[in-house]
Amino acid sequence: SIASRLTFIHGPHLARGNTLEDENEMPTFDIPHFRYIDDDEDEDEDDDGYVVNRWRWSGSCSACSSSEDEYPSESSSSALSRRYVVVSGTPQKILEHLLSDLRLDEHQGATEKTLLDDFLLTYLVFMSTSDLCQALHFSIHNRCRGKEEGKEALYRKRKVLHLVSQWSMLYKDFLQEEENIKLFMKTLYRYVLEDVYEFPALEKDLKEFQKLLRRRHLKENCVSLRGSPVESKEVMCHVYVSSDSYLSVRVKPAVVAQELLHIVSQRMDRSEDDMMLVAQTYSGEKRVLQPHDSIYSESLEAPGRLIACRRDLSEILPPLTECPELGQKPVRLLGINTWDVSVALTNFDWNLFNSIHEQELIFYTFSRQASSGHTVALEFLLQRCNEVQQWVMSEVLLCPSLSKRVQLLKKFIKIAAHCKAQRNLNSSFAIIMGLNTAAVSRLNQTWEKVPGKFKKLFSELELLTDPSMNHKAYRDAFKKTKPPKIPFMPLLLKDITFIHEGNKTFHDSLVNFEKLHMIADTVRLIRHCQTDQTGNELSPCDSPEVRSSVHYLHIIDNQQTLFELSHRLEPRV
Repeated sequence: SIASRLTFIHGPHLARGNTLEDENEMPTFDIPHFRYIDDDEDEDEDDDGYVVNRWRWSGSCSACSSSEDEYPSESSSSALSRRYVVVSGTPQKILEHLLSDLRLDEHQGATEKTLLDDFLLTYLVFMSTSDLCQALHFSIHNRCRGKEEGKEALYRKRKVLHLVSQWSMLYKDFLQEEENIKLFMKTLYRYVLEDVYEFPALEKDLKEFQKLLRRRHLKENCVSLRGSPVESKEVMCHVYVSSDSYLSVRVKPAVVAQELLHIVSQRMDRSEDDMMLVAQTYSGEKRVLQPHDSIYSESLEAPGRLIACRRDLSEILPPLTECPELGQKPVRLLGINTWDVSVALTNFDWNLFNSIHEQELIFYTFSRQASSGHTVALEFLLQRCNEVQQWVMSEVLLCPSLSKRVQLLKKFIKIAAHCKAQRNLNSSFAIIMGLNTAAVSRLNQTWEKVPGKFKKLFSELELLTDPSMNHKAYRDAFKKTKPPKIPFMPLLLKDITFIHEGNKTFHDSLVNFEKLHMIADTVRLIRHCQTDQTGNELSPCDSPEVRSSVHYLHIIDNQQTLFELSHRLEPRV
C-alpha cells in the first residue's frame, strides 16, 4: 500500500517508473506506485496530530527518479530547487494546513491549485460535507475572532471565501440539496458582511461571493418553478416486448403511457391502436396504464416492469426462441450507412458523458448507498455501454439468414472502427465485446464467410479489449487520442476502485493523502476528456431512421435465450 503520510506536492509529482515528456502530457489510467518515505529524512513532529517532512528534490529523491530531459522547459538548477511537503494528519488538521499554505488567485501557482483541487475532489472519502462545513465555520469564527488579528484574520477570511467559491464551482448542483451547506453559506456571508467595514479589502471577495449566492438562488428558483427537480433529467426506460427481450428507450421522466406506447409501436411495426402498456409489480400483479398516466414518480421510480401487450393482455411477441416471425424479420441496420450509425452512437454517448460531473465517480465508488440521484449520468452511460454490447449480440442472433449475418458482422466491425476514429472508445469497446461473446463468436460458419480484410480489422480492434498488462493496448490508444473523447467508463471506475481497495484511507487515524492524490488524478481525466481542444464537432444525425436504430435498441436480456438462438442458427456438431 501507499505510504501513510500524505503528500502536498510543490512541483511535478512522478510515480516510480512513469515519465513526463512535457508539462501538458495527458495523464493515463495507470495506477502509480509510491515508495515509503525514507526514515533518515529530517522530520519535525508537533503535538497536534500531524507530521511535517520536508526535503529538496534531486535525482536520487526517495519519492521519484528522473532526469533533466524529462523537464525540457526547466533548467537543472530550477528542478533542484523544487520542494515537496509531506503531511499526515487528521481531517481537521489537513484543512488547517491547506488554509495555512493556500495563496489567493493573484499569487496562486499551478501546484497550489492542484492541491486545493485534490482536497475538494476527495474530501468525501475521509469526512462528511457536514464535517467540512463545521471545520470551515470553526476556522473563520474561532480563529478569526480570537487567535488572529488584523491582516492575519483578513487573509484567513479571504482564504475561506476562496475555498468555498472553488468548492461551489466544482460541485455545482450537487451542493444545492444539502441543507447544512445552505445554512453554512448564509452564516459565512453574515460573518464577512459584519467585518467588511473593519476590513475594506474584503469588499471585492464579498461581491464575488454575492454573485455565487445569487446564482445558487436563481437555480433553486428555477427548480421550484418547474414543480419537480427531476423534470430536466432523462431516464433509460425498458419496455418488455416479450418475456426475454425489451426495448430500451431514452425519455423524459414526465413521459406518459401514450407517448411511450407510440415509440414502441413504431419501433416494433405494430398498430398503436391494438396495444396497451401494462405495469407488472414484483409480486406479479398487472395494472393497465391509462393513456395519460405518468410512468415515473418524482423519485424516478418506475411502477414496476413495463410490458407492451395486445388488448387481450397477451405479449406482442412470444418468447424469441418460439417466435415464428423471426424468419421474416427485416434487418434494418443493413440499409443504413455505417458512418451515420457511428455518428448517432457517438452523439448519444457524448450527451451522456458530457453531463457527468467528476464527483459522480467519487459518489459511485465510495458511497453507493447514499449516492442515489448523485450518479444519474454516470449510471446512464454504464447502462448504455452494457446495452450496446447486448444490442450487437441481439441483432446478430435474431438474424436467421447466413448471408445477412455475415453482412451484419461486417457492418458492426466498420461501426466499431468509425467509433474509434470519432474518439468514442466507450461504444467501440462495447461493440467489440458484443462480437466477442461466446454466443456470437461460436458462429463458425458465419465468421468463415467474413472477408479477410474485415477479420484483420477486427483483430486490430480486438487489441483494445486485451486485458493483458493492465489493459496496456487500450491505455496506449487512449493516451494518444486527443480530447474531446469518451473513455471506456467501466475501466476508469475499476482503476479508482483498485486505488481505493488497495490502499488504506486512514493510517493510525491519519488521512493517507497520497491515496487521495491518485484518486483525484484519475477522476480529473473526466475533465480532460470533456475539454474540446479541437473545435470540431460531429454533424448531427438528421435521419429519423438512423436515430431510431440507435436510440431505441431491441435487447435480449436472457443469456439462455441468446445461447438457444445461437445453437438454432448453427447447431453444435
